[in-house]
Amino acid sequence: MSQDLSIITLVLHASLVVQLVMAGLMITSLISWTVIFSKLIGLRKVRSHNEDFERDFWSGRSLTELNHAVGQKTETSPMERIFASGMREFLKLREKRLDAGAQLDGARRAMRASLQREMDVIESNLSFLASVASVSPYVGLFGTVWGIMHAFVGLSNMQQVTLATVAPGIAEALVATAIGLFAAIPAVVAYNRFARDIDRISIQQETFIEEFSNILQRNAGQSSSAATGQGGR
Repeated sequence: MSQDLSIITLVLHASLVVQLVMAGLMITSLISWTVIFSKLIGLRKVRSHNEDFERDFWSGRSLTELNHAVGQKTETSPMERIFASGMREFLKLREKRLDAGAQLDGARRAMRASLQREMDVIESNLSFLASVASVSPYVGLFGTVWGIMHAFVGLSNMQQVTLATVAPGIAEALVATAIGLFAAIPAVVAYNRFARDIDRISIQQETFIEEFSNILQRNAGQSSSAATGQGGR
């Protein structure tokens, strides 16, 4: 009896619709775990690189040196790309000899646009985890309801119904709900964790924009050598 009611046996003897539901949920779960591990590594890398650049930024190096160092890198962090976009726009507007307010506004707009692009990349696949977390239990429940209906239709042709005849069909149907929860629970936990981490990264980068804008405000309107000679100090 224990062998007949094993998970593998229940899946193999389930109806076609329930088997399709189970297969879809298992594939979704595998994709979800792939996204989770990829996101885990990616966010850790973003935090590490941002912190490295922030230490370098506040080390006292000039803006010119920092801008040149970022331009020489083959792989840059989101914060470095935000810095580079703001610095590039600031230098461009300064060459046009615009007033200090226009230089600062242009640099801030460029950094805000760059921040939005970076956050779009960082938040990629987060909606997939949210969808898996919210939809998987209902898909599993659909498989369970269908399996129970199929089981009772089969039992209607029997003269005598016992627990031994009812149990396998009900168990087959409940496996779909179990698989749905198996796919949903990790997605819920991962989504909440990643959403919190992404909020922290966003706050860190927005704070950097404001701090860098203050430095640019002090440098706006100065001569070329003076403006680029004052770094994060």
